[in-house]
Formats: sequence, structure tokens, C-alpha cells
Amino acid sequence: MKKGYLVLQDGQVFEGFRFGSPESAVGELVFTTGMCGYIETLTDPSYAGQIVMQTYPLIGNYGIIPEDFEGACCVRGYVVREWCESPSNFRCQGDLDAFLREQHVPGLWGVDTRELTRIIREHGVMNAVICDEIPADLTAVRSYAVTGVVEAVTCKAASVHPAEGEERFRVSLLDYGAKRNIVRELQKRGCTVTVLPADTGAEEILAEEPDGIMLSNGPGDPAENTYQIEQIQKLLGKVPLFGICLGHQLTALAVGGSTYKLKYGHRGVNQPVRDLSGVRTYITSQNHGYAVDGGSLPAGRVRFVNANDGTCEGIDYPDLRAFTVQFHPEACTGPKDTAFLFDQFVDLMKGGDR
Repeated sequence: MKKGYLVLQDGQVFEGFRFGSPESAVGELVFTTGMCGYIETLTDPSYAGQIVMQTYPLIGNYGIIPEDFEGACCVRGYVVREWCESPSNFRCQGDLDAFLREQHVPGLWGVDTRELTRIIREHGVMNAVICDEIPADLTAVRSYAVTGVVEAVTCKAASVHPAEGEERFRVSLLDYGAKRNIVRELQKRGCTVTVLPADTGAEEILAEEPDGIMLSNGPGDPAENTYQIEQIQKLLGKVPLFGICLGHQLTALAVGGSTYKLKYGHRGVNQPVRDLSGVRTYITSQNHGYAVDGGSLPAGRVRFVNANDGTCEGIDYPDLRAFTVQFHPEACTGPKDTAFLFDQFVDLMKGGDR
């Protein structure tokens, strides 16, 4: 067992043991509370630029299952309390250590993840480095920033994914770091999905005459994506639109709202969300570090709020035939309470009201 260190930007040092790729890496340290779903977490492009720490203590016990991948592995590093060297699952096709090596992701285990989580909850997310030797100078760690990540994770060329059964609708999905299950949920509902790079212009999208437009999840600061915001402004009101996570934030910015960075974000599969249009509270899967300021919106109405901290979780834009949510209705890592939102998107494409 080779010793390794997680060094925070404020100089605090946590000792553990190395696994995965042997290199060092700097990133924004975040925690996620899911008890399962580590495969989906590691392959969610929304974690680009970040060192991910699992609060659940045992990770890797069902191995690596490629069928469950949501996208490319974009994490900068991986920190766990304990990793399982001998996974057991009938679908298992590899182990966590080998996967991290293949993806050039350094890992650290044996770390006091409870204490680390307390620090992040108290002080907010901070930068960190996984390394073999404690650095004397932390300037590079402190100055690290998650930038340019949407361009880094988006697809390089368009691809078409046929509907299951009879084609009912054609949907253009703008890939800001899209999870594969968004495509699957649309396919199951009779939608042929064309996945487009994040830099696709509004005119090109509309020229294909889609029945609806999906804006995907993705990483980073939403306000950084000025070109994408301009394109959404041109798309709104033209065809039905549904945005998830980053797509939700970009839509709010496109109508003139604002976003802000959360202290430590919402990352896990047990986030309660209240539906202000009724009496239901849904349990949702989430992964985001920024939120929409619901009071800043000149258009639309807030429909969903987080039951823990009251932050905006979803917005309806009835005059624009659009709606967006901060959480993940397509999530496979946890609850499926909100999968009905894909049905509402289909209804909107049929010409119904939201």
C-alpha cells in the first residue's frame, strides 16, 4: 500500500493510500452522498474539473459495469473511505482500481471522509490536490478554477438515436455534458433524438424543424457559457423546450435571470423537492454547484423548490412553451419520482399545456 495525501488549499492534510492512476491531480473538491451509483457518478460529465469524494464509506463492491455508464469519465480525482478490491456482481466486468487507471484518474482511500465532509459543509467547496508528497507551495492549488468544461465534454459531432418502436417526435438534444439516460428516456417515449454539440447555432437547430428541444446537464459556471445563452434566447418560444440541470440554469440566464454558486452544492440521490403547484414532495437525484435566483426572473414562475434550503429547483415558462428543472428526472442512481416530466415534455410537443 502506497501512502498518498489529499492537501486542501488552506494547507490541511489528509493521509490515505493510493489506488487508481498514480499521477497527481488538482481539482475542486466536492462530496456526494449517494449510497450507490458510483459508476454513474464517475461517468457523469457534470463532475468535470472536480475531485469527487463519496460520503458512503464502502465503494466498488459491485465493480464496474459499462452498460451503466452515463458518459465519459471526467473527474479529476476520486476519494473514498474504503474501496472493495474484490467486487461481486453478476454484471461486473472489472474493478474500480483498474477503471481509474484506464481513465487516468488518481484515487485515494483510507481517508477520513466524515471529517472532510464536515470541513466542506462548514467552509464551502475548496480546491485540493491528490499527491504522493505534500507540496511546499500551494499556489497552483489555490489558483485552480473549473473553466471551459462544457467545450471539453460536449460531443464533437452530431449523432442520431432512433425511437423505440414507432417514431412520434423528433427531439434535438444540446449536449452540454449530457447523461445517456436522457436519450434513453426520450427514446422510450417514441422520440428520435439528435444529439448536437454545445456550439450548434439556433438557426441550424431550427432548420431541422424538431418537434422539441432538450437542454442537457453539464459542468461548470453557467454564466461562463455566453454563446449557449444567446442561442437559447433565439430558441425560446419557437418549439417546446425542456432543460435539465445546466440547461435549467442557462435558460434562466437567457430570460434575464441570474445564478449564484452554492456553498457546497447538492450532490446525491436523496434531495427533497417540493412542487409548489400541488402538495407533493419528490425525492430527487442532484449534482450541481450553482443555483438559479428565483427572485431574479423577469419571466416564468418557480414551480419546484428544495425542501432543505428553499433554493429554486424548477421553473415553468408557459408563454414560451418551456420548462426546466435543476434535478435529474432521468437519474438511474436513485429515485425515479420525477420521470413523469418526460411525459409532460411529450404532452407539450403534442400541443398541450404545461
